Amino acid sequence: MVLLKTLSIVTLFALFVLISIGGYVSASGVGLTCPEWPLCPAGLVPMNEFLIEYFHRSIAATTGLLVIVTMAFTLKSRTAPRGMKIASIIAGSAVVGQITLGALVIVERLHAILVTAHLGLGLVLFAMVLMIVLYSYGLLAPSHKRLSAIRNKGSGVVIEEEEHANVKIVNDSNS
Repeated sequence: MVLLKTLSIVTLFALFVLISIGGYVSASGVGLTCPEWPLCPAGLVPMNEFLIEYFHRSIAATTGLLVIVTMAFTLKSRTAPRGMKIASIIAGSAVVGQITLGALVIVERLHAILVTAHLGLGLVLFAMVLMIVLYSYGLLAPSHKRLSAIRNKGSGVVIEEEEHANVKIVNDSNS
């Protein structure tokens, strides 16, 4: 799980950087400086006028790969809770959607609805990777533990979670 913790936090950081660069690309109006997709007219080595957009696409490719690798490790993990695995599947699917929308944004010359959908799906992707990070660091309890705690609180029994897997039941009827 240590590898998954590191991988998920690196992926989240890369995604934050990507969204920030995407905001700059959009706000500065350089989104179509590289008018072809997936590569710029000069191919793998960008010319100066394509540098910012090329950098955005390169970071996007790296981040997409990190999300897919994070999903693979999460799904392979025997200790990852179900919610974490679901978040990773949604994140992996969102990456495929982002690649598709990114291409459409270029082909359709920055159509406002497509640009907005690209940002919206990017935020969903960020939220899913954030959930993976929270699960991997034990900061987001599996839903069955939360539901159990809610059910038992009404009966005078409080469940306190210690560490990650150990659960301590405390009788709260004297309070």
